[in-house]
Amino acid sequence: MNACFKANEMVSANSDLEFTMPEGFPCRRAAIGPLGEKLTLESLPPPQCNRWTPRRKAEVVAALTGGLLMEDEARARYSLSLEELAGWRRAVDRSGIPGLRATQAQFYKKLHGRVQASDRA
Repeated sequence: MNACFKANEMVSANSDLEFTMPEGFPCRRAAIGPLGEKLTLESLPPPQCNRWTPRRKAEVVAALTGGLLMEDEARARYSLSLEELAGWRRAVDRSGIPGLRATQAQFYKKLHGRVQASDRA
């Protein structure tokens, strides 16, 4: 079993991660982090975070994916642009946590550019 499958299994089996808001919309109190750990609002990077490590970026993306944070909340909490958040999501989808390294951004852009070009041929 891969870590992704185990994390999804944990979410469905663990009922304390969800509750229902008065309006009837499901809201999560926790999500599964990029390394399989339980994420809560308190365990996310602090709102005044100045140094964005790949793991911190991945935690924010996992919180978005897991429903712990809404996109607007994340943008307001961390003063991020829509493009920056979309870039983080795309990097995680394509290359995982290593794709979030600022020093490797050009490498991964070239790598995925070649893959897209070869898919078109």
